[in-house]
Amino acid sequence: MENQTTTIPKWYWAVAVIFLLWNLMGVGSFFYHVFITEEALSALPIAEQDLYRSYPFWTKIAFAVAVFGGLAGCIGLLMKKGWARMAFIISLAGIIPQMSYDLFISNAKEVYGEGTEYMPISIIVVGVFLVWFSSYAVKKGWLR
Repeated sequence: MENQTTTIPKWYWAVAVIFLLWNLMGVGSFFYHVFITEEALSALPIAEQDLYRSYPFWTKIAFAVAVFGGLAGCIGLLMKKGWARMAFIISLAGIIPQMSYDLFISNAKEVYGEGTEYMPISIIVVGVFLVWFSSYAVKKGWLR
């Protein structure tokens, strides 16, 4: 068997670090949303308080799967591990129901106004991109 060394381009590392930071922001957002204190919640406008309280428990589980799956996937990219792809697929499995709830079921648009849909759509696009990117990296032999 021939021993080949596959050179990973520098841009790969830049992408991995950028999306690691993106997912760390997601983890921060998760902790803020899930563990918001009653004092912090009461400082928000009433409509926003009602929105926070209206989210069903399953959306918090989906949120956790999305952000921690994405974080694990980015760590896998930095470690050059093939399991990063599966972590991103799991993350996307959390992103889709959570963002679908935000887009189609919650009253977030009424609370926050026009443009509210841009963030959930962006999160879905990033999730799909990370599944594609990790699949591409596996195909190129950068992840094992």
